[in-house]
Amino acid sequence: MSSLRQHGHGGGSGGGSHTLRAARPADAPEVAALVHDAYTCYLERLGGPPGPMTEDYADVIARRIVTVAESGKAIAGVLVLGEYDEGFLVENVAVHPDHQGVGLGRRLLELAEREALTRGFDSIHLYTHRLMSENRALYARLGYVEYEPRARRHEALVYMRKRLCG
Repeated sequence: MSSLRQHGHGGGSGGGSHTLRAARPADAPEVAALVHDAYTCYLERLGGPPGPMTEDYADVIARRIVTVAESGKAIAGVLVLGEYDEGFLVENVAVHPDHQGVGLGRRLLELAEREALTRGFDSIHLYTHRLMSENRALYARLGYVEYEPRARRHEALVYMRKRLCG
């Protein structure tokens, strides 16, 4: 078990007064609601719900590395990480619309990068829908570059990775 799951995470740059901590099973309904609110703006553009909106967050919290960002007693953001054959993956990073634009998403991605390094990875991967142009631009600004994975899972997805230095 990594330090990410054992200890809360405060500090870091950006993100305002949000406190980071490992998700607990009881967080699942609030995490699901946050993901719904964060991705609702894409429903019309994508013609349906993106993958994160269809997840069972009780299962995700039980099986993945999940961190939540709290503002007061409310969950304002979520980060879902996993290890796979291709490497260390950001499965989902979502910030509630009321907390967007303050650096919280960037702070969660920085946490993901630190966790990848801690686990011995020299790069981190993520994917996003090809029509989520705002996300693609943000990831590019943060140093992620598009690549073609060995096993392409879905035609509508864009795969990106960032090399890390420890």
